[in-house]
Amino acid sequence: MAHLGSRSVNGRRRALAVPVGLALTASLSFLPSAAASAAPVGSTADAVTAAKADPTGPKLSYVANLTAYGTVKQAKKAIERAGGTVVKAHDQIGVVVAHSQNPDFAKQLRAQRSLFVSVGATRTAPLQSVQTTEEGTTQQLSAADAAKAAADAAPGQEPLETNQWDLRAIKADQAHKINDGSRDVTVGVIDTGVDDTHPDLAANFSASQSANCVGGVADTSEGAWRPYADGSDHGTHVAGTIAAPRNGVGVSGVAPGVQISAIKVSEPGTSLFYTEAVVCGFMFAAEKGIEVTNNSYYVDPWYFACKTDDDQKALVEALSRASKYAERKGVLQVAAAGNENYDLSADSITDETSPNDTTPVPRTIDPRVCLDVPTQLPGLVTVTATGDQGFKSYYSSYGLGVADVAAPGGDKWQVPATPDANGRILSTLPGGGYGYKQGTSMAAPHVAGVAALLKSAHPSATPAQLQTMLKGQAARTACPAQVYDAAGVLIDATTCESKWGQTGYYGHGVVDALKAVKK
Repeated sequence: MAHLGSRSVNGRRRALAVPVGLALTASLSFLPSAAASAAPVGSTADAVTAAKADPTGPKLSYVANLTAYGTVKQAKKAIERAGGTVVKAHDQIGVVVAHSQNPDFAKQLRAQRSLFVSVGATRTAPLQSVQTTEEGTTQQLSAADAAKAAADAAPGQEPLETNQWDLRAIKADQAHKINDGSRDVTVGVIDTGVDDTHPDLAANFSASQSANCVGGVADTSEGAWRPYADGSDHGTHVAGTIAAPRNGVGVSGVAPGVQISAIKVSEPGTSLFYTEAVVCGFMFAAEKGIEVTNNSYYVDPWYFACKTDDDQKALVEALSRASKYAERKGVLQVAAAGNENYDLSADSITDETSPNDTTPVPRTIDPRVCLDVPTQLPGLVTVTATGDQGFKSYYSSYGLGVADVAAPGGDKWQVPATPDANGRILSTLPGGGYGYKQGTSMAAPHVAGVAALLKSAHPSATPAQLQTMLKGQAARTACPAQVYDAAGVLIDATTCESKWGQTGYYGHGVVDALKAVKK
């Protein structure tokens, strides 16, 4: 769970930095104008209908999901008649992204039940320029800690590897002696962008499988996938955990021999991840032959998208179609569980953060009806976070039957015996640097890395088979007697449930990279 892990300390993203922060700059002015691609009004009757469309409302973005009988050509004409312009039509899954200033745009399209299953606005705030908001900075690796780590490094270790307690926790360091991953496997980082010029990422970066999907249309121009100027370091941090190479520089990733790509989906200035961008990201990964994606965010503006709401159910439908399509094309998708310490298997949850692009309205939701997306989409691997002592991290959401596996995400209260004595996750930052973050955003890339190792060892494995192997090879982990709370106090772990050989905290267990490479 972007979502900043993407999920941040303010409840919107999947990563917890100390302090946490993503500052994104630029405006939304680049969002594509699709008037040229929209189907022309084809008759006098069409023209009369188009004239009745009210163009005075706020400009919003929408997803329109077609029925099995509707065609994209018909949808484009209907969208234009209702005062909209087509931004992108995903013919393969029957999803069309459109913009409109007609306040009744969605209502008018929904009335055409033979053509549309659902139509919904992807946001509650109008498309507009957004000013930079500084939310804090990631904890940087100090020169002293870097020197201390390098001095303690054993032969064969990367200079900062002694501080990577997380690699040892899942036996990734041992796995690398057998198989560090195949160049034929690519992990797509669907996130805030990746700095592919980083000396600890450049060698494993696949530019041909990278893009900027913000706005819903993939931009593959050189560098479009990089973080915005003065923007988020989140995606770059995630990328290093997955596949920083063993090159004698900095850190090592879980799968240092595989490739990584960047699919940027976060809005400039806000770090929000909207449906049209994420659908684009899933579709791009599917068409570019990416084997695994990492999704450390949730889709804004709704922390939980309710299928009982006309707008929100359309978002779930569009994202589900794109995710299923990607799975059919061979993509395994890994997602962060979130940093709010929610029990995602509970009867009800109080959501006080939605919608997060305008004014949140507290609501009580049923997580079986209102989904944390993409975490709770069918087919995705849901990941919870642990610390150095193996406890569930104090912030990590969980849930019996929802959590699939667990992995190190960092916990400032679980202090390791490393040179830096830092319980967070050390990884790459834009501009050639290194720093620490904690969150389920940091746990998910460990699982994506292990999945990439599995795919390297079993190149013909399908996404479903990879997921079965991930669960089967995970180290079974019982509910702990105690865990740390947010204040660093050990409390009884009364919220951990066990059943079916799983637990709510760890799912099927903590992933094991060594088992992943043993055939």
